[in-house]
Amino acid sequence: MKKANDPQGDASKVTSTPQETGHVGQHDLPPEQQAAFAKAVRLERISIFVRIITVAIIFSLSGSSQAMRASWIGDSLGFLPPIAFLIAIRFIGRPPTPRHPYGVHRALGVGHLVAAAALLSLGGMLLFESAMGLWGGQRPPIGLINIFGTTIWAGWLMAVASVIVVIPSVILSRIKLKLAPVLHNKVLYADADMNKADWLTGLATAVGIIGVGAGLWWFDAAVAIFIALDILGDGLRNLRGCLADLIDARATTTDSKAPSPAIEQVRQALLELDWVQDADVRMRDQGQVFHTEAFVVPHEGQMPPLEELEVVREAISELDWKLDDLVLIPVAELPEEFLPQIDDREL
Repeated sequence: MKKANDPQGDASKVTSTPQETGHVGQHDLPPEQQAAFAKAVRLERISIFVRIITVAIIFSLSGSSQAMRASWIGDSLGFLPPIAFLIAIRFIGRPPTPRHPYGVHRALGVGHLVAAAALLSLGGMLLFESAMGLWGGQRPPIGLINIFGTTIWAGWLMAVASVIVVIPSVILSRIKLKLAPVLHNKVLYADADMNKADWLTGLATAVGIIGVGAGLWWFDAAVAIFIALDILGDGLRNLRGCLADLIDARATTTDSKAPSPAIEQVRQALLELDWVQDADVRMRDQGQVFHTEAFVVPHEGQMPPLEELEVVREAISELDWKLDDLVLIPVAELPEEFLPQIDDREL
Protein backbone atom coordinates (compact mmCIF):
# COMPACT_ATOMS: atom_id res chain seq x y z
CA MET A 1 0.00 0.00 0.00
CA LYS A 2 1.32 3.45 -0.90
CA LYS A 3 2.24 5.94 1.78
CA ALA A 4 0.10 9.03 1.23
CA ASN A 5 2.22 11.14 3.58
CA ASP A 6 5.55 10.41 1.86
CA PRO A 7 6.10 12.90 -0.97
CA GLN A 8 9.28 11.15 -2.03
CA GLY A 9 7.43 7.90 -2.49
CA ASP A 10 9.41 5.07 -4.02
CA ALA A 11 11.89 7.20 -5.92
CA SER A 12 14.60 4.86 -4.64
CA LYS A 13 13.07 2.08 -6.72
CA VAL A 14 13.96 3.86 -9.93
CA THR A 15 17.40 4.99 -8.79
CA SER A 16 20.22 3.03 -10.38
CA THR A 17 23.99 3.29 -10.45
CA PRO A 18 24.81 6.83 -11.61
CA GLN A 19 26.01 7.04 -15.19
CA GLU A 20 26.81 9.79 -17.62
CA THR A 21 23.69 10.63 -19.61
CA GLY A 22 24.78 13.96 -21.03
CA HIS A 23 25.51 14.85 -24.64
CA VAL A 24 26.01 11.40 -26.07
CA GLY A 25 29.39 10.99 -27.68
CA GLN A 26 31.91 8.23 -27.15
CA HIS A 27 33.04 9.40 -23.71
CA ASP A 28 29.53 10.11 -22.39
CA LEU A 29 28.27 6.57 -22.95
CA PRO A 30 28.14 3.92 -20.21
CA PRO A 31 31.12 1.48 -20.24
CA GLU A 32 29.30 -1.22 -22.25
CA GLN A 33 28.24 1.27 -24.92
CA GLN A 34 31.69 2.91 -25.00
CA ALA A 35 33.28 -0.45 -25.77
CA ALA A 36 30.63 -1.22 -28.40
CA PHE A 37 31.04 2.24 -29.93
CA ALA A 38 34.82 1.84 -30.29
CA LYS A 39 34.32 -1.61 -31.81
CA ALA A 40 31.70 -0.28 -34.24
CA VAL A 41 34.07 2.46 -35.45
CA ARG A 42 36.78 -0.13 -36.09
CA LEU A 43 34.33 -2.39 -37.90
CA GLU A 44 33.12 0.41 -40.16
CA ARG A 45 36.69 1.28 -41.09
CA ILE A 46 37.38 -2.38 -41.81
CA SER A 47 34.18 -2.49 -43.87
CA ILE A 48 35.38 0.36 -46.08
CA PHE A 49 38.73 -1.38 -46.60
CA VAL A 50 37.00 -4.67 -47.47
CA ARG A 51 34.65 -2.85 -49.86
CA ILE A 52 37.58 -1.27 -51.70
CA ILE A 53 39.10 -4.71 -52.34
CA THR A 54 35.72 -6.26 -53.22
CA VAL A 55 34.77 -3.53 -55.69
CA ALA A 56 38.20 -3.69 -57.33
CA ILE A 57 37.95 -7.47 -57.82
CA ILE A 58 34.38 -7.47 -59.11
CA PHE A 59 35.02 -4.50 -61.42
CA SER A 60 38.12 -6.13 -62.93
CA LEU A 61 36.16 -9.31 -63.71
CA SER A 62 32.77 -7.81 -64.62
CA GLY A 63 33.27 -7.58 -68.39
CA SER A 64 29.89 -7.13 -70.06
CA SER A 65 27.95 -9.31 -67.61
CA GLN A 66 24.90 -7.48 -66.30
CA ALA A 67 24.83 -9.64 -63.16
CA MET A 68 28.46 -8.79 -62.39
CA ARG A 69 27.77 -5.12 -63.11
CA ALA A 70 24.79 -5.23 -60.77
CA SER A 71 26.94 -6.87 -58.11
CA TRP A 72 29.62 -4.20 -58.61
CA ILE A 73 27.09 -1.38 -58.21
CA GLY A 74 25.61 -3.06 -55.14
CA ASP A 75 29.06 -3.41 -53.57
CA SER A 76 29.82 0.24 -54.40
CA LEU A 77 26.62 1.29 -52.60
CA GLY A 78 27.90 -0.57 -49.57
CA PHE A 79 30.31 2.33 -48.97
CA LEU A 80 27.44 4.67 -48.05
CA PRO A 81 26.32 3.35 -44.62
CA PRO A 82 29.81 3.08 -43.06
CA ILE A 83 30.79 6.50 -44.43
CA ALA A 84 27.51 7.98 -43.15
CA PHE A 85 28.15 6.41 -39.74
CA LEU A 86 31.72 7.71 -39.48
CA ILE A 87 30.65 11.23 -40.50
CA ALA A 88 27.59 11.34 -38.21
CA ILE A 89 29.48 10.28 -35.07
CA ARG A 90 31.62 13.40 -35.42
CA PHE A 91 28.51 15.50 -34.76
CA ILE A 92 26.36 13.60 -32.26
CA GLY A 93 28.63 14.36 -29.30
CA ARG A 94 28.34 18.13 -29.72
CA PRO A 95 26.46 19.94 -26.92
CA PRO A 96 23.24 21.89 -27.56
CA THR A 97 23.51 25.47 -28.82
CA PRO A 98 20.96 28.30 -29.07
CA ARG A 99 20.41 27.34 -32.71
CA HIS A 100 20.25 23.60 -31.96
CA PRO A 101 18.74 23.37 -28.45
CA TYR A 102 18.19 19.61 -28.79
CA GLY A 103 21.78 19.00 -29.90
CA VAL A 104 22.63 17.39 -33.23
CA HIS A 105 21.88 13.77 -32.43
CA ARG A 106 19.82 13.54 -35.61
CA ALA A 107 22.97 13.72 -37.70
CA LEU A 108 22.64 9.93 -37.61
CA GLY A 109 19.16 10.22 -39.09
CA VAL A 110 20.44 12.49 -41.86
CA GLY A 111 23.18 10.00 -42.68
CA HIS A 112 20.59 7.23 -42.71
CA LEU A 113 18.42 9.25 -45.08
CA VAL A 114 21.28 9.92 -47.52
CA ALA A 115 22.19 6.23 -47.65
CA ALA A 116 18.55 5.17 -48.10
CA ALA A 117 17.90 7.69 -50.89
CA ALA A 118 21.04 6.60 -52.74
CA LEU A 119 20.03 2.95 -52.45
CA LEU A 120 16.58 3.70 -53.77
CA SER A 121 17.66 5.80 -56.75
CA LEU A 122 20.52 3.57 -57.87
CA GLY A 123 18.45 0.43 -57.40
CA GLY A 124 15.80 1.95 -59.65
CA MET A 125 18.37 2.86 -62.28
CA LEU A 126 19.84 -0.64 -62.23
CA LEU A 127 16.39 -2.21 -62.52
CA PHE A 128 15.57 -0.07 -65.55
CA GLU A 129 18.84 -0.84 -67.36
CA SER A 130 18.62 -4.58 -66.64
CA ALA A 131 15.00 -4.78 -67.73
CA MET A 132 15.82 -2.96 -70.97
CA GLY A 133 18.71 -5.36 -71.59
CA LEU A 134 16.44 -8.35 -71.07
CA TRP A 135 13.75 -6.83 -73.29
CA GLY A 136 16.30 -6.11 -76.03
CA GLY A 137 17.72 -9.62 -75.89
CA GLN A 138 21.29 -8.52 -75.11
CA ARG A 139 23.59 -11.54 -74.87
CA PRO A 140 26.61 -10.97 -72.61
CA PRO A 141 29.83 -12.20 -74.30
CA ILE A 142 31.85 -14.04 -71.62
CA GLY A 143 35.05 -15.20 -73.26
CA LEU A 144 38.10 -17.19 -72.31
CA ILE A 145 40.98 -16.16 -70.09
CA ASN A 146 44.54 -17.45 -69.85
CA ILE A 147 45.87 -18.12 -66.35
CA PHE A 148 49.44 -19.41 -66.03
CA GLY A 149 49.29 -20.94 -69.47
CA THR A 150 45.89 -22.56 -68.94
CA THR A 151 42.88 -21.29 -70.86
CA ILE A 152 39.56 -21.40 -68.99
CA TRP A 153 36.12 -19.88 -69.39
CA ALA A 154 36.14 -16.50 -67.65
CA GLY A 155 32.68 -17.23 -66.20
CA TRP A 156 34.14 -19.76 -63.76
CA LEU A 157 36.48 -17.14 -62.38
CA MET A 158 33.62 -14.61 -62.11
CA ALA A 159 31.38 -17.08 -60.28
CA VAL A 160 34.05 -18.12 -57.77
CA ALA A 161 35.08 -14.51 -57.12
CA SER A 162 31.44 -13.47 -56.58
CA VAL A 163 31.05 -15.98 -53.77
CA ILE A 164 34.46 -15.53 -52.12
CA VAL A 165 34.34 -11.73 -51.85
CA VAL A 166 31.12 -11.76 -49.78
CA ILE A 167 32.52 -13.95 -47.00
CA PRO A 168 34.05 -11.00 -45.05
CA SER A 169 30.77 -9.06 -45.38
CA VAL A 170 28.79 -11.93 -43.88
CA ILE A 171 31.17 -12.08 -40.91
CA LEU A 172 31.02 -8.31 -40.42
CA SER A 173 27.22 -8.41 -40.63
CA ARG A 174 26.91 -10.89 -37.77
CA ILE A 175 29.09 -8.71 -35.53
CA LYS A 176 27.31 -5.45 -36.44
CA LEU A 177 23.87 -6.96 -35.86
CA LYS A 178 24.92 -7.65 -32.26
CA LEU A 179 26.38 -4.17 -31.74
CA ALA A 180 23.57 -2.11 -33.32
CA PRO A 181 20.95 -2.78 -30.56
CA VAL A 182 23.56 -2.12 -27.85
CA LEU A 183 24.18 1.33 -29.33
CA HIS A 184 20.63 1.83 -30.64
CA ASN A 185 22.30 2.87 -33.90
CA LYS A 186 20.06 2.47 -36.94
CA VAL A 187 22.76 3.44 -39.43
CA LEU A 188 24.90 0.58 -38.12
CA TYR A 189 21.86 -1.71 -38.31
CA ALA A 190 21.20 -0.67 -41.92
CA ASP A 191 24.84 -1.37 -42.77
CA ALA A 192 24.60 -4.82 -41.16
CA ASP A 193 21.42 -5.46 -43.13
CA MET A 194 23.22 -4.62 -46.39
CA ASN A 195 26.18 -6.82 -45.44
CA LYS A 196 23.81 -9.67 -44.66
CA ALA A 197 22.24 -9.35 -48.11
CA ASP A 198 25.64 -9.54 -49.81
CA TRP A 199 25.76 -13.31 -49.67
CA LEU A 200 22.50 -13.43 -51.60
CA THR A 201 23.89 -11.02 -54.19
CA GLY A 202 27.10 -13.02 -54.55
CA LEU A 203 25.29 -16.33 -54.89
CA ALA A 204 22.77 -14.89 -57.34
CA THR A 205 25.58 -13.43 -59.46
CA ALA A 206 27.36 -16.78 -59.60
CA VAL A 207 24.14 -18.54 -60.60
CA GLY A 208 23.46 -15.97 -63.32
CA ILE A 209 26.92 -16.38 -64.84
CA ILE A 210 26.75 -20.17 -64.76
CA GLY A 211 23.33 -19.92 -66.41
CA VAL A 212 24.88 -18.00 -69.30
CA GLY A 213 27.51 -20.72 -69.61
CA ALA A 214 24.72 -23.28 -69.83
CA GLY A 215 23.22 -21.44 -72.80
CA LEU A 216 20.55 -19.49 -70.90
CA TRP A 217 21.49 -16.02 -72.16
CA TRP A 218 18.62 -14.35 -70.30
CA PHE A 219 19.82 -15.63 -66.93
CA ASP A 220 22.38 -12.84 -66.59
CA ALA A 221 19.84 -10.02 -67.01
CA ALA A 222 17.27 -11.85 -64.87
CA VAL A 223 19.73 -12.12 -61.98
CA ALA A 224 20.65 -8.42 -62.40
CA ILE A 225 16.95 -7.57 -62.03
CA PHE A 226 16.77 -9.76 -58.93
CA ILE A 227 19.74 -7.92 -57.40
CA ALA A 228 18.20 -4.54 -58.35
CA LEU A 229 14.97 -5.48 -56.59
CA ASP A 230 16.97 -6.47 -53.50
CA ILE A 231 18.70 -3.06 -53.52
CA LEU A 232 15.33 -1.34 -53.95
CA GLY A 233 13.93 -3.30 -51.03
CA ASP A 234 16.84 -2.23 -48.82
CA GLY A 235 16.31 1.36 -49.91
CA LEU A 236 12.58 1.34 -49.20
CA ARG A 237 12.95 -0.26 -45.76
CA ASN A 238 15.66 2.14 -44.69
CA LEU A 239 13.87 5.17 -46.17
CA ARG A 240 10.65 4.30 -44.35
CA GLY A 241 12.47 3.85 -41.05
CA CYS A 242 14.58 7.01 -41.18
CA LEU A 243 11.70 9.21 -42.37
CA ALA A 244 9.55 7.96 -39.49
CA ASP A 245 12.24 9.02 -37.03
CA LEU A 246 12.83 12.38 -38.70
CA ILE A 247 9.12 13.28 -38.55
CA ASP A 248 8.93 12.41 -34.84
CA ALA A 249 7.35 8.98 -34.90
CA ARG A 250 7.20 7.12 -31.58
CA ALA A 251 10.57 5.79 -30.45
CA THR A 252 11.15 2.25 -31.70
CA THR A 253 13.59 -0.59 -31.33
CA THR A 254 16.74 -0.55 -33.48
CA ASP A 255 15.08 -2.59 -36.23
CA SER A 256 12.08 -0.15 -36.27
CA LYS A 257 9.68 -3.08 -35.85
CA ALA A 258 8.26 -2.36 -32.38
CA PRO A 259 7.86 0.49 -29.85
CA SER A 260 10.89 1.00 -27.64
CA PRO A 261 10.55 -0.87 -24.31
CA ALA A 262 11.82 2.33 -22.63
CA ILE A 263 8.38 3.93 -23.12
CA GLU A 264 6.60 1.46 -20.87
CA GLN A 265 9.60 1.22 -18.55
CA VAL A 266 9.44 4.94 -17.77
CA ARG A 267 5.66 4.90 -17.38
CA GLN A 268 5.70 1.97 -14.96
CA ALA A 269 8.51 3.54 -12.91
CA LEU A 270 6.47 6.72 -12.51
CA LEU A 271 3.30 4.82 -11.56
CA GLU A 272 5.22 3.13 -8.72
CA LEU A 273 5.76 6.49 -6.99
CA ASP A 274 3.45 7.02 -4.00
CA TRP A 275 2.36 10.50 -4.98
CA VAL A 276 1.56 9.64 -8.63
CA GLN A 277 -2.06 8.90 -9.51
CA ASP A 278 -1.54 8.45 -13.26
CA ALA A 279 1.27 8.88 -15.77
CA ASP A 280 2.07 8.51 -19.44
CA VAL A 281 4.98 9.20 -21.74
CA ARG A 282 5.65 10.81 -25.11
CA MET A 283 9.01 9.68 -26.51
CA ARG A 284 10.71 10.32 -29.86
CA ASP A 285 13.93 9.07 -31.37
CA GLN A 286 16.71 11.65 -31.69
CA GLY A 287 19.29 9.32 -33.23
CA GLN A 288 20.98 7.18 -30.61
CA VAL A 289 19.03 8.76 -27.76
CA PHE A 290 15.44 9.66 -26.93
CA HIS A 291 13.69 12.93 -26.18
CA THR A 292 11.11 12.08 -23.51
CA GLU A 293 8.20 14.03 -22.04
CA ALA A 294 6.79 12.32 -18.97
CA PHE A 295 3.38 13.60 -17.80
CA VAL A 296 2.40 12.82 -14.19
CA VAL A 297 -0.89 13.43 -12.37
CA PRO A 298 -0.25 13.78 -8.58
CA HIS A 299 -2.77 12.61 -6.00
CA GLU A 300 -4.79 15.52 -4.65
CA GLY A 301 -2.81 17.43 -2.07
CA GLN A 302 0.36 15.43 -2.65
CA MET A 303 2.24 17.63 -5.11
CA PRO A 304 5.95 17.15 -4.21
CA PRO A 305 8.39 20.09 -3.95
CA LEU A 306 10.60 21.04 -6.88
CA GLU A 307 13.62 19.41 -5.28
CA GLU A 308 11.83 16.06 -5.19
CA LEU A 309 10.69 16.41 -8.80
CA GLU A 310 14.31 16.90 -9.82
CA VAL A 311 15.38 13.80 -7.85
CA VAL A 312 12.71 11.76 -9.62
CA ARG A 313 13.64 13.16 -13.03
CA GLU A 314 17.28 12.21 -12.53
CA ALA A 315 16.36 8.76 -11.23
CA ILE A 316 14.11 8.07 -14.21
CA SER A 317 16.83 9.28 -16.60
CA GLU A 318 19.18 6.67 -15.15
CA LEU A 319 16.87 3.78 -16.02
CA ASP A 320 18.31 3.70 -19.54
CA TRP A 321 21.30 5.53 -21.02
CA LYS A 322 19.17 6.46 -24.05
CA LEU A 323 16.96 8.67 -21.84
CA ASP A 324 19.30 11.56 -22.50
CA ASP A 325 16.72 14.39 -22.64
CA LEU A 326 13.85 13.81 -20.21
CA VAL A 327 11.29 16.37 -19.05
CA LEU A 328 9.00 15.63 -16.08
CA ILE A 329 5.70 17.54 -16.35
CA PRO A 330 3.16 17.55 -13.47
CA VAL A 331 -0.40 18.08 -14.80
CA ALA A 332 -3.93 18.10 -13.37
CA GLU A 333 -4.97 15.47 -15.95
CA LEU A 334 -3.22 13.70 -18.80
CA PRO A 335 -3.41 15.82 -21.99
CA GLU A 336 -5.01 13.56 -24.58
CA GLU A 337 -4.00 15.87 -27.42
CA PHE A 338 -0.35 15.07 -26.63
CA LEU A 339 -0.90 11.43 -25.65
CA PRO A 340 -3.05 9.79 -28.35
CA GLN A 341 -2.09 6.36 -27.00
CA ILE A 342 -4.40 6.96 -24.01
CA ASP A 343 -7.41 5.93 -26.07
CA ASP A 344 -5.75 2.60 -26.94
CA ARG A 345 -4.79 2.08 -23.30
CA GLU A 346 -8.41 2.40 -22.19
CA LEU A 347 -9.79 -0.14 -24.69
